[in-house]
Amino acid sequence: MISGEMYAPGDPELSRWSLRARNLVWQWHQLPPTDGPGRRALLEQIFGSMGQACTIEAGLHLDYGFNISLGERFYANTGCSMLDAATITIGEDVMFAPHVQLSTATHPIDPVERTSGREYALPIVIGDRVWLAGGVIVGPGVTIGSDTVVGAGAVVLRDLPSGVVAAGTPARVLREV
Repeated sequence: MISGEMYAPGDPELSRWSLRARNLVWQWHQLPPTDGPGRRALLEQIFGSMGQACTIEAGLHLDYGFNISLGERFYANTGCSMLDAATITIGEDVMFAPHVQLSTATHPIDPVERTSGREYALPIVIGDRVWLAGGVIVGPGVTIGSDTVVGAGAVVLRDLPSGVVAAGTPARVLREV
């Protein structure tokens, strides 16, 4: 799965890992916002690695969690989805507005292969000091360079360089920062 090869998402071992992550996220959602230490302890069990001073608002969704690496001072507003069948690497001082979606998983184009139930995943990398505005969707295999801003509602299906403002569907570079 991590290598980009086809895999069966319903595999019993993957199902156990996914259920573990969903249970931990559910427990995290049950804690009051004032329980910083308890919330942090659960997030440390969920994510592969996580910098200090990370803030994640309610409404978190993910596949496994352990494939996600969060940099220092990461902030995710409400309704963040990070589907991590492949690795997701997020740099330092990154901000996600509400309802940002990162999805590493994808499906074959061929209809016979697609109906087999097998899929594959490609990593997502987000550099330092990136801001993803509300409702941004980032697809499999995308790298977003440091210091880049992605406008609300953009669908990022190809790499974006460092230091640009991008927007649209599909996202395209509008100007340099």
